[in-house]
Amino acid sequence: MCYPDDTPSDGGLVLKPKGANRERIMELLDEAGGLTPEHVRNVSQQTGIPEADVFGVATFYTLLARPNPGMRVCGGLSCRVAGAQDVLDDLTSNKTPHEIVSCLGQCDRAPVALDTERNLVAYAPDRGGITPANDELPMNLAGEDDASYRALAAARAMGSDKVVAVLRASGLQGRGGAGFPAAIKWAALLEQAETERYVVCNADEGEPGTFKDREIMLRRPHLMLEGLAIAAATIQTPTILIYIRGEFSAERQAVERAIAEASEALRDFDFQLVDGHGAYICGEETALLEALEGRRGLPRLKPPYPTEAGYRGKPTLMNNVETLACVPPILLRGGDWFKAQGRTEPGSKLYCVSGHVKKPGVYELPLGVGLDELVEASGGYLGTPKAFSPGGASSGFLPMSFREEPLDFGHLAKAGSMLGSAGVVVLNDTINMAWAALEQAIFFEEESCGQCAPCRIGTRVVRRALDQYTQSGSTKHLEYLNDVAWEMEAGSICGLGMTAGLPLQSARKYFPEDFSEGGTTSGVHGARSV
Repeated sequence: MCYPDDTPSDGGLVLKPKGANRERIMELLDEAGGLTPEHVRNVSQQTGIPEADVFGVATFYTLLARPNPGMRVCGGLSCRVAGAQDVLDDLTSNKTPHEIVSCLGQCDRAPVALDTERNLVAYAPDRGGITPANDELPMNLAGEDDASYRALAAARAMGSDKVVAVLRASGLQGRGGAGFPAAIKWAALLEQAETERYVVCNADEGEPGTFKDREIMLRRPHLMLEGLAIAAATIQTPTILIYIRGEFSAERQAVERAIAEASEALRDFDFQLVDGHGAYICGEETALLEALEGRRGLPRLKPPYPTEAGYRGKPTLMNNVETLACVPPILLRGGDWFKAQGRTEPGSKLYCVSGHVKKPGVYELPLGVGLDELVEASGGYLGTPKAFSPGGASSGFLPMSFREEPLDFGHLAKAGSMLGSAGVVVLNDTINMAWAALEQAIFFEEESCGQCAPCRIGTRVVRRALDQYTQSGSTKHLEYLNDVAWEMEAGSICGLGMTAGLPLQSARKYFPEDFSEGGTTSGVHGARSV
């Protein structure tokens, strides 16, 4: 007999066996060692979820579907530029089991891999720059992590309405990519009649070129935890879930240690750490909710929004790691103070920079600095700069004529790009942009969840066309790709499909010489090999 599921993903009625525990599917599979018929059968028996359903969930997540591939070598653009192919060639020569995987969020240490225990192997360990300690910086990654939780005490004294008012005065925009005003989200939760509410931290950092949240969790975990506790106190819930990317083992351990250290300050809250299992799409908020509920990470149609019907169908406040880390200093120093930290928009920003710069890393600068100022903080350019992505793979490419453009949400949107999560990747003139566009196309094809046809088919078409062009040099293979990109942008459910065509479109627009008839990318960085 089946009973209504209290966590419908689409507002409709979903049936499940009585007493079934879907939310434990991935945890149990991970503990068992990943996808095998025996493990699927056992997890089905433990959770009460049919075997076919368990199998379908497991095959969606790479860390479950392929638990023991050997070395996982990052195939992200920054790692490719830094010599990932040499790593792959060495592993192949030594007959070491391995596979290429999507960006591992370690672009400042490129090239990198994960060993069989998911421990980081960095082939350039001397990289990884950071802004020097400065107490005037809101997040101050190099500073001492404050475990006093003074901001939490201040928030409790203020009350919910005053906390939201201070956030509104600060102008804080979500630092996860969309730039949505944080105060509006928080206020929306207070308007809900339903009293069962949740706070969710999105720590599933997977955008190629982005690794700032990683550094917050490693260096300032109390800052993030205090932001979460303030959020929970403000919307009046004890339950906090932190969804941490499955490849971030050291980061999870740092957060666990911080929770233990602050056990007295956080005694009123129930912190639950949930592992991701290898799906870039789960960085999208509704796909993340699906994963928390034990399903494939397929984005939901909106509305309703998570603030109305989120985790388990209840009002849910979801923020990114960096957004939450901004909250304690805002409450301690005031909204106007934080707002003044920006140049063109409110606040400071953690900018990630990798690729052809001397010191890749995370740099906290006023929101709205230009590329040259960011690269100066990272030691300068390597070679002659040619192009850059201002916000990871999703932002496409811009030529150096945009080097003085403010790196903020508004100006980059007007330029046809986006700040996103501020994952800046710099490419010099050794790079053929058709090759770079192909690398991004491979990422989007591999990470598309496949739910909607425009994205599922479009990403495949773009990648195949670029493969054919780079092999033959014939521009006939590129003839209809602008139409394909338009279809993806107009018809996709979530941001992955909407932006997947942008790297190719922008590269063709600004670097047409790299897409000429008879052109080839051979000899630039070489074709992919396993």
